[in-house]
Amino acid sequence: MADPKGFMKYPRKDNPMRPIMQRVKDFNVMELDLGDGDRRQQAQRCMNCGIPFCHHGVFYGGKRAVSGCPNDNLIPEWNDLVYQDRDQAAFERLSRTNCLPDMTGRVCPAPCEASCVQALNGPGITIRNNEKFIIEQAFKNGWVVDSGKPLHRTGKTVAIIGSGPAGIAAAWRLNQLGHSVTIFERDDRFGGLLMYGIPNMKLPKEIVERRIQTLRDVGIELVANTEVGTDISAEELKQHFDRVVICTGARQYRDLDVVGRDLASIYPAVDYLRRATQSVIKNGPAASVELKGKHVLVLGGGDTGNDCIGTVIRQGCAGITQLEINPALPKTRTADNQWPEWPMVQKNGYGQKEARVLFGDITTYSATATGFTGKNGHVTTAEISKVDHYQPIAGSEKLIKADLVLLAMGFTGAEQWLFDQFDITEKNANYTTNDSQVFIAGDCRRGPSLVIWGIHEGRMCAEKVDQSLQVLANTRI
Repeated sequence: MADPKGFMKYPRKDNPMRPIMQRVKDFNVMELDLGDGDRRQQAQRCMNCGIPFCHHGVFYGGKRAVSGCPNDNLIPEWNDLVYQDRDQAAFERLSRTNCLPDMTGRVCPAPCEASCVQALNGPGITIRNNEKFIIEQAFKNGWVVDSGKPLHRTGKTVAIIGSGPAGIAAAWRLNQLGHSVTIFERDDRFGGLLMYGIPNMKLPKEIVERRIQTLRDVGIELVANTEVGTDISAEELKQHFDRVVICTGARQYRDLDVVGRDLASIYPAVDYLRRATQSVIKNGPAASVELKGKHVLVLGGGDTGNDCIGTVIRQGCAGITQLEINPALPKTRTADNQWPEWPMVQKNGYGQKEARVLFGDITTYSATATGFTGKNGHVTTAEISKVDHYQPIAGSEKLIKADLVLLAMGFTGAEQWLFDQFDITEKNANYTTNDSQVFIAGDCRRGPSLVIWGIHEGRMCAEKVDQSLQVLANTRI
């Protein structure tokens, strides 16, 4: 697999990032690309490790963080093919499991790299960057659309509700298998969180649109601005389609029940990020001044909170405070968190790094907001407090200026009303429900997770749907 001594010849070299003071002036992509020669050298670092921990996702010790790729990507094989300059073969290997490497190659946190054997004693392989290189070669050479076309049509029809990673993955695989697929999306644009949940500088929207066009090119029908229960009923879908797959994600955000929560300018992070992306699509990627003079409070220390920080910086805010209710993670691995587990250590996201340059350290751990006050119905001040076991510590309260508050405290699960439309009471591990015609995949089944999990869920669910349609065909015969 690649060059057994490559990791000793060449140091790890990641795709470069634009300098902070340059990139905060716009919403253009932050991450640049290495040249082809450097990229093939990086693939050459993939050693003949014997047992590649990278390509199989495993949970250790009951933790939610997975080690290795949960989608079983054939990582050592396509690294070797990139090294050999056999890019089409590398794409064929990659696309056997991952139909959206153009997304994961940009936004995945790469649990595969953490469990790479090289990461035991040094820097692992640049797997995410290599993956991005392969899919860009595939688009450049016109291989992507051909890989999604079916050999024949079965005459069976499938409706997919939701066009996020799980919905796209399910649609792509079902179409490959010959079924006629229609995706229904409540928003005006397709992509789910890929379109409206991840900022443009991290995932450019032309990349999402390019992928959506491939869906059309392989024969998948897309219907936007259509909400089940309002624009079309669950019963109508069941009447017109042989199978229905629900892939609506886990959009129920965690709220904050404190005094003053009803003041204006306190938003769920997903709503704020959606509006910010719509503004970029409409007005272009230049930085704006809509938050000039405004102080922002971000509640939550995860990826969404980090995306909020990066976005408010580009909208010209005057200052940021970030509160994370959990204690700070250790700076290095603990004795019970060794390789190949995901490293549970303190990390700074791109937004935090940018904020540190502009404003200094903005993040306080073991803290939350306990109330808000305002003027003329708009929030102006937040009361914040240190916490112990998630409960505010009396006497630790203080007031800070807050003209905009963003709730990025995670998600609690799927919106139940859609399942009620279909009378769904069971969400099974094998993607089935109590209704034999209705299936479920992605975050709305397993809870909030990574894009790569959504892809895996959609792909596996598609295989289950295909099996049921084969049974249906045999029954009708």
